[in-house]
Amino acid sequence: MTKTVGAGRAARRLLEDVNFEVDAGEVVAVLGRSGSGKSTLLHLLGGLDLPDRGRITLADEDLTRQSSQRLARTRLRHVGFVFQAFHLIEELSGEENVLVPTRLPGAKRGGERRAKKLIEELGIDDIKDRRPHALSGGEQQRFAIARALVNDPELVLADEPTGNLDQENGAAVLELLRRLEHRAVVIVTHEPQAAAIADRVLHLSDGRLSQPAVEARRARLGGAAA
Repeated sequence: MTKTVGAGRAARRLLEDVNFEVDAGEVVAVLGRSGSGKSTLLHLLGGLDLPDRGRITLADEDLTRQSSQRLARTRLRHVGFVFQAFHLIEELSGEENVLVPTRLPGAKRGGERRAKKLIEELGIDDIKDRRPHALSGGEQQRFAIARALVNDPELVLADEPTGNLDQENGAAVLELLRRLEHRAVVIVTHEPQAAAIADRVLHLSDGRLSQPAVEARRARLGGAAA
């Protein structure tokens, strides 16, 4: 897939002929410097943006052919986002933040049950009534991960998930992402230590995706899919 912003002389190619596949149960890290196109790639994979050319397939559906309404429903039911800045709603408790996606039109049933289980599994049950300002960075990211998982998505996209955390909390969050089962996980990062937890590490530079020769032998290349 290819993505360009701007027009004419001001046009800038952010991604060019990016082509890869991520399987359920696999963790893939995309390693690149700031400005290399990592966040753009993540937005395309999650249906937040569309490519100029190419296809993105998720849960057997072509995201590039969906209406905006259907695309929003696909994101809600099949994609979980984890951000560097957490993006928790300050007016809500940690538990209420986790429940937000379950209350949107089109969400899968059983959201409250899944939220309770995730909060317990992530070790944040005793602080679930606190608002974000009363939580540490690591605690906020755990609630953010629970929110990303609460609708039971097949694809989890993490954008610099350890960028605002100290080393200890960052390692704990990476371990949580590493332990996710039956989901495709894509982490974009500029930190080699964060990428080290992945099954495969891809390198993004000047809008082009590459991988070491050893990794290339076991990669399953195809249409730009997740």
